[in-house]
Amino acid sequence: MSRFLLALALLAPATAMAAPGGVPELPPYQVRAAQPAGDRLQPGRDPRAVFEHSCGYCHFPGGMGTNLLTKQMMMMKRPPSDGLLTNRRDLTADYVKAVVRGGKGAMPAQTRVDLTDAELNAVAAYLAQKGKK
Repeated sequence: MSRFLLALALLAPATAMAAPGGVPELPPYQVRAAQPAGDRLQPGRDPRAVFEHSCGYCHFPGGMGTNLLTKQMMMMKRPPSDGLLTNRRDLTADYVKAVVRGGKGAMPAQTRVDLTDAELNAVAAYLAQKGKK
């Protein structure tokens, strides 16, 4: 009987969080944005869309990359909002490229299959430009 009550207690919170229809909605960091249109090997694709598709699942609010960076920023006495890459003002294109290709901390290196050179150039310029605004 106690096993039944334990199982019931464990299931109760899960059913309470389910959306109407029984299927819980995924948090934004677990939803991968659609691949932007265009040739992945050629420049000219929307850099924000490339970032959202290729980087967003870790670097959107609530994603593992954002959570780890937020912790690091707070340890360095910087505002927690600096954990979100699109809020950063100190990123350069060269730094973004080095981290993406070489990895850093919990972030694994991204290959040219994961993110082509054209995509990486677009994302690096996008994040570096965000810092100039």
